[in-house]
Amino acid sequence: MSTLVVAALAAAAVAWLLISTNDLFYRISPLPWTGAGVLGVLAIAEAYLAQNTAARIERRPGALPVQPLAVARFAALAKASSLVGALSAGFSAGLLIWLLLEPTKEAGSSVPTAATTLVTAIALIAAALWLERACRVPDRPDREDDDSDRPTPRR
Repeated sequence: MSTLVVAALAAAAVAWLLISTNDLFYRISPLPWTGAGVLGVLAIAEAYLAQNTAARIERRPGALPVQPLAVARFAALAKASSLVGALSAGFSAGLLIWLLLEPTKEAGSSVPTAATTLVTAIALIAAALWLERACRVPDRPDREDDDSDRPTPRR
């Protein structure tokens, strides 16, 4: 979790520096909505995958068994997505703060886009962390013939 916070803070600082020193915003204004859309779709997909994976690992009634390699891939996807979400959230937060402090009309018109991108990036982080948690192996054995709870004989 601390890695995500550091990544978000670094991305916010980079966004602030890029925007405030190079007049970069005025070259790309207005901000595109595609970033928010892509992050939102990824967040929804990963939330669905987390719910499905948790049900399959816990072997809920009606859930198909899950392949171990698929769970490893889902965990890698969750790690990567949480980092992408943190970088996107940090960059959007730095941009949003700059936009709120900038008194121009162009900056004011881009605030909703930056705010929506920030919200969808946070949603992606939450979905990725949920997916990562769903990929964990349950603590208790689910097999009845498992005798791991028996006391071991002393030697």
